[in-house]
Amino acid sequence: MTTSGEQSEVRTRAHAFRDDALGDRDAVGLAEAIRRREVGVAEVARDAAARVRAVDSRLNAVQVHLGLPAHGSAPVGAFAGVPTFVKDNTDYQGLPTGHGSAAFAPRAARRHAPFTRQFLSTGVTVLGKTRLPEFGFSPTTEFEGAEPVRNPWHTDHSAGGSSGGSAALVAAGAVPIAHANDGGGSIRIPAAACGLVGLKPTRGRVVANAQGRQMPIDLVVDGVVSRSVRDSAAFLAAAERHWRNPRLPPVGLVEGPSDRRLRIGLLVDSPNGVRADADTRTAVTETAERLERLGHTVEPVELSVDPHFTDDFLTYWGMLSFLLGVTGRTLGADFDRSRTDGLSRGLREMYVGKWKRTPGVVRRLKRTREAYAAGFRGLDVLLSPVLAHTTPPIGHLNPAVPYATLIGRILAYVAFTPVDNVVGTPSISVPAASTTADGLPIGVMVSGRPGAERKLLEMAFELEADRPFRRLGDS
Repeated sequence: MTTSGEQSEVRTRAHAFRDDALGDRDAVGLAEAIRRREVGVAEVARDAAARVRAVDSRLNAVQVHLGLPAHGSAPVGAFAGVPTFVKDNTDYQGLPTGHGSAAFAPRAARRHAPFTRQFLSTGVTVLGKTRLPEFGFSPTTEFEGAEPVRNPWHTDHSAGGSSGGSAALVAAGAVPIAHANDGGGSIRIPAAACGLVGLKPTRGRVVANAQGRQMPIDLVVDGVVSRSVRDSAAFLAAAERHWRNPRLPPVGLVEGPSDRRLRIGLLVDSPNGVRADADTRTAVTETAERLERLGHTVEPVELSVDPHFTDDFLTYWGMLSFLLGVTGRTLGADFDRSRTDGLSRGLREMYVGKWKRTPGVVRRLKRTREAYAAGFRGLDVLLSPVLAHTTPPIGHLNPAVPYATLIGRILAYVAFTPVDNVVGTPSISVPAASTTADGLPIGVMVSGRPGAERKLLEMAFELEADRPFRRLGDS
């Protein structure tokens, strides 16, 4: 007999794990099963599509479905035959790219984006595109006139943003891995909200998009969200085989923890003075205690950034919204900036009043790398929260909330991740051992110097081995 509490939990959770060709395998395990011919590529794609259909009526994570592929020659690559999705701000030939916006009618992409080609080189089978908030500006995947993307751990809560659609599908077991990208936390935030691994690589680690290269500071980098550390590690190694930046040290395939013990800086409250809430503090301090038990040295640190950092980052974000408003017709001839959502409009209007400050904003943001490097002196990595408080309910960060209230809520939530985007350093979110009272995941973040992905992955492997990450299908 189930109790009312158990029935409530069943109603608020949504997952697609079942006894089919995917089983409970991660992407590496599924690719191995395909190579050993335990399951077929077509069978895996069919069962993944069925999982997506079964769960997406509750999650609203998919923007575009792609018909099942007609497989001719066997796919090749580390993830050969593994089903996945591409985030809907990245071109996939033949599919529209909507950027989460109702301000224009998207047209079919004429060719793959450079990162799409790099992602496809791993052998994945793309089943469609995932939803994101308008232009990726929000840390939740919600909309003014459409259903939100819901968190599979508790469907009354946010799945995070901006890669919320990808994170929801992976956490729910619909696919084992999915594309994500990060311009202010958009890989790490939904990973934290949905109990996943989310690695934001070093700037330049994967192929850059053309738009980012034209900006004074390229904030955005592509990657994936996954349920296991080995999947994120295998993706990075496979992506590197397609293209490697000669200016960065190679990562190669990271397969487990290192024997080397590290000196870790512990940052519980954000550099701009936002205090983490009680559950988040507990999650981070417990993680620090685990790392000390494993032989690492952990010491509290302060990371000093320019007092203007938060306002400067917000102004830069406003500049991006302003530029999208000016150049929107390149996305669609019918682009109407008045149809953008409240967050995009608020950011744009804020920037119009501050545009003369742009040179100083860019100059100060670029100097952040000096303060960041000073904070790392004598340290190997930095341990911190991903977010300043636990995952909010649907509606808390909806773009229909008045801008002044909404931006205050966003800044009280997204207080740790943007520094790594400005500096260009790598950073990984992994699930903490503790959760909220109602079972929602809490993410902790490990950040490093430029090019330190191997070190971050090794530490993530060690945390996963010490306390295996929870999975929805196990509960």
